[in-house]
Amino acid sequence: MAAEIARVFVGFDSKEVVAYHVLAQSIIEHASMPVMFCPIVLPHLEGTFTRERNALQSTEFSFSRFLVPYLSHYEGWSLFMDCDMLMRADIAELWALRDENASVMCIKHDYQPKVETKFLGQVQTKYEKKNWSSVMLFNNAKCRALSPEFVNTATGLELHQFKWLANDGQIGELPTAWNWLVNEYDHDPAAKNVHFTDGGPYFDEYRNDDYADEWFAMRDRVLHVTQRAPKD
Repeated sequence: MAAEIARVFVGFDSKEVVAYHVLAQSIIEHASMPVMFCPIVLPHLEGTFTRERNALQSTEFSFSRFLVPYLSHYEGWSLFMDCDMLMRADIAELWALRDENASVMCIKHDYQPKVETKFLGQVQTKYEKKNWSSVMLFNNAKCRALSPEFVNTATGLELHQFKWLANDGQIGELPTAWNWLVNEYDHDPAAKNVHFTDGGPYFDEYRNDDYADEWFAMRDRVLHVTQRAPKD
C-alpha cells in the first residue's frame, strides 16, 4: 500500500523568497510522513490566474491561494499555508485532523490586529474572518466553486470570507496552535505552527519578533545545507 502524502501548497512572494525555503525546511525536519510541496508562484500560473493586483493585497498570493482545489484536480485533500510561517510540530498531526464532513478547515481567529501597517508599509486591513485563509485544509472535491473563473473575478471578501461556500457550517475548525499569530497572541511554547503576520524576522523592523530566534536558527540550517563547499 502506497504511503499517504501530504500535499502542501505554500504562497510564494518574490519579496519573501527566503521565507518559503525556511518554512519548507521546518516542515521537513518535523515531518513523519512524505510531503509534496507546491509553491504558488504567479509566473507559473500565466493563463490561469489573470486578475490584476489589488492595491490592498499585501502578498502576490493573496488571491491565487484559492486555486489550490483546481490545481489539485478537485481530488483528495490539500493544505495551503502562507510562507511567513515556521512549523514547530509534525505536519502529520495536522493532516490527521481532516474531517470528511467539512469542505474546508481552518483556524477561526477572532481578534483585532494590534498594528496599522504590515511589512514594507503595507496597510493592515481589518475584516471578518481575518487570517482564516492563511492556513486551509481543502477537501478539494467539495470546493469546485473555486474555479479559475471565480477566483479571477470574485471580490477579495468573497474569497477570504468563504462566501464561495453555501454556509459557514461547511467550515471545519482547526486548533489555534496550528496558526499561532506572532505578536497578536502571547508566547506559547506549545504553538505548533507560528505565523509572522505583520512581516517575518527577515525584515529588519521585525527582527525581534517572538519566535524570531527559532526562525533564524532554521534559516541558518537552510544556508548551511545549500552553501557551496570551499574549493581546494
